[in-house]
Amino acid sequence: MITFSSLGLSNPILSNLQAEGYENPTPVQQQSIPIVLQGRDLLSCAQTGTGKTAAFGLPLLEMLSKGIIKNKGSIQSLILCPTRELAIQIHESLTAYGRNLNIKTCVIFGGVPQQKQERELSRGCDVLIATPGRLLDLMQQKIVRIDKIGYLVLDEADRMLDMGFLRDIKRILQEIPAQRQTLFFSATMPDDIRKLADSMLKNPAQVNVSPTSSTAEKINQTVFHVAKDDKKALLVDILNKNKDNSCLIFTRTKHGANRLVKDLMKSEITSEAIHGNKSQSARQKALSNFKSGKISVLIATDIAARGIDIDQLSLVINYELPNVPETYVHRIGRTGRAGSSGLAVSFCDHDEKIFLRDIEKLIKISIPAQTFGNMAAPVLKNPVVITPSKTQNQPKSRNQQRNWRNKPSLQKAS
Repeated sequence: MITFSSLGLSNPILSNLQAEGYENPTPVQQQSIPIVLQGRDLLSCAQTGTGKTAAFGLPLLEMLSKGIIKNKGSIQSLILCPTRELAIQIHESLTAYGRNLNIKTCVIFGGVPQQKQERELSRGCDVLIATPGRLLDLMQQKIVRIDKIGYLVLDEADRMLDMGFLRDIKRILQEIPAQRQTLFFSATMPDDIRKLADSMLKNPAQVNVSPTSSTAEKINQTVFHVAKDDKKALLVDILNKNKDNSCLIFTRTKHGANRLVKDLMKSEITSEAIHGNKSQSARQKALSNFKSGKISVLIATDIAARGIDIDQLSLVINYELPNVPETYVHRIGRTGRAGSSGLAVSFCDHDEKIFLRDIEKLIKISIPAQTFGNMAAPVLKNPVVITPSKTQNQPKSRNQQRNWRNKPSLQKAS
């Protein structure tokens, strides 16, 4: 069995990993860490939740601690990522991995006043984690210099291009020395991503883990064919049957996320939403409340959710199916991590059937389908069956009976 100690990491880092509860490296870590320690460029296609942060962070800390990456006193390493949340999480992870190594890690991102970030940078920085927009702002103000960078990481490159950061990335690259080690991580590898990678990397080693067309083996997937107007009732039933489990719910739009929070509140289910229109502090607070268990339901849009990394997330619900099939893989990849099982439930109304067809074509499986009204409802602990409630007064007219039968409630299976 491959262990972290067999990958060439030193005892201080191994001790920190043990303190954080890490046991064995994931496939992307097993393949990437030795390559990076050799000083080679790396092109990695790995989806969310495969352990990418440690794959580039651990060898970076190892080389910094041994003085392999030089230019002490200036920013030696730059990690670019698309969102504030991901930047913060990478910073938290590297801080934990590098405890007591005398390596200064800083993080900068937009949406908040820059003064605090300026003060942090003024105290010295070895590793800078940044979103492209804020980094360019501080570069233009002469607050940040990246002309001594020896180690560059692009994390979630496909998402950065989706968010329109290509021009910013190219401007940043013009200021970084050509002689550097570059690591390029992307969950998908379409032509525009491949072209960007080719322009940045020199004779890279390639690591492909869980390509974007595959979904994790330990994730149980199911899709409910349900009328759009019945989605809320189905959601409430599922959440009530899974009260002890954290649930991440995806909507396609910011407005839809806000509306769903209000709808759930009417059913006495507390939730919070994160999306691009929320302030940075509101997004961080919602994410913190979700991680700490203060709330068990978080509703998110795709861009806001990118970078959410919660090991114990057991349930993902696609309240609205994504219109980009690769997004489905990213969404459900947030459950079933670290060897634990997970459940991914999707709602599909009539207008979304074309999205479902594209998803199944991509992942090359037919997702087990159920129809809201006469099939088993998903639950993690106790199985349930959707049946008409026998406590209701059954209507007497034929039309009323048909409507009554099609409006079910959830009951535990015997």
